[in-house]
Amino acid sequence: MRYKIVVVDDERPVLLTLEALLTRHGYEPQLAHTATAGLAIVRKSKPDLVLLDLGLPDADGLDVLKELKAELPQLPVIILTANDSLSNAVESIKQGAFHFISKPYAVEELLSLITRAIEQRQLQREAETLREEKQELSRRLAHAERQLAPVAQSRSMRNVRDLVERFAPTDANVLLLGESGVGKEVVANQVHRLSRRADGPMVKLNCAAFPANMIEGELFGYVKGAFTGAVADFPGMIAQATGGTLFLDEIAEMPVELQTRFLRVLQEREFRRLGSTKTIPANFRLVAATNRNAAEAVRNGTLRQDLYYRLNTFQIEIPALRERREDIPALVAVFLARFAKQMGKPEPTIAPEAFDRLLNYDWPGNVRELQNAIEYSVVLADQALITVKELPREIQLPAALHEARAANAAASLNLEDQERQAILQALTQAHGNKKKAAAILGIHRPTLYNKMKHHGINLK
Repeated sequence: MRYKIVVVDDERPVLLTLEALLTRHGYEPQLAHTATAGLAIVRKSKPDLVLLDLGLPDADGLDVLKELKAELPQLPVIILTANDSLSNAVESIKQGAFHFISKPYAVEELLSLITRAIEQRQLQREAETLREEKQELSRRLAHAERQLAPVAQSRSMRNVRDLVERFAPTDANVLLLGESGVGKEVVANQVHRLSRRADGPMVKLNCAAFPANMIEGELFGYVKGAFTGAVADFPGMIAQATGGTLFLDEIAEMPVELQTRFLRVLQEREFRRLGSTKTIPANFRLVAATNRNAAEAVRNGTLRQDLYYRLNTFQIEIPALRERREDIPALVAVFLARFAKQMGKPEPTIAPEAFDRLLNYDWPGNVRELQNAIEYSVVLADQALITVKELPREIQLPAALHEARAANAAASLNLEDQERQAILQALTQAHGNKKKAAAILGIHRPTLYNKMKHHGINLK
């Protein structure tokens, strides 16, 4: 990727020198000799960086800087000027310049500043993208979760529902445990909906979705100037959850040093934003979740013991989907109706053989994987009927092949068992294609058929 740099300077030799230098180092320079031309180029091309001279013929450089930062506050600007007075340097930094460098400058120093400025801008863009994706995902999930309360056909999920109904009206912390995809966030939403804070906000932060050095700012917020790139105040998730519920997903992924600071918030019910000395009340109900074994996370040091005890006022463990197969038909019905409506298609039915595959698959990705599988199948269904061939390939495999994948890695001393496992593994690798499986085993197809019959392997 070639980064765009706008150079605004009234001296033609300076422009040409910088153009050659930047081009040689892989940048895409765009030149302007007046403030008017420079602003026009910036507005049109949305560059990654601006090199700005203070002594321009049609405007004061500091006024141009102020206008640039007002329109594009995240855009880094490096001031280049022959007037290297301290007052100019201080004022340019106050107006939001990334740095101030006086002419004549060392080429290495300028290139180093350019690299740092562009790296900072890229980090800001990544943070903006993550925040936008999170907000969009939150909107989509909120819409989906309004339609889907936790399905509770199985006894284990009825127990979960009963616990939620008992715990939700209190203001106590809740810790949700379970594998990825089991529906911890759906349960967290149900806790919020049934709580006394239901009219307040439900604010969510996935501790595994942000780099470690960004989580603190997302959680506590910051004031302008707290760190490089903090160009405006950000309230943070704790403040946004005031009067409502704060849901911290994957809590064991929070950096340990940050867990200490967050524990203090839970104890003192107050916090400070990064870069601020002002103490703010913390008025939220905490629901946390992890897909790890919480006790093991405490033992290996990734989850502080004192934080775990503070979180663990009420604990709800959500079972894996393979442990509550009675819930699969109800979940399938919900997902079928939802995706058919979204796609403007008639709601399809599922052929008995395909339904049998859904019931007998182990669902390592749990409810989330089931949801994705039904969406995939609804897209492919042309005749309002989902057959085996419309299911994702992994689910098309009969239970006999999944048996091979789940088999103990230790080799059997029984030759019959070894041969059977070898056949099943070859069929698995070939996705049930007998011709390919025979080739993998180095035998003829009729021989494979005879051995499958001998070992009772039936893929129909």
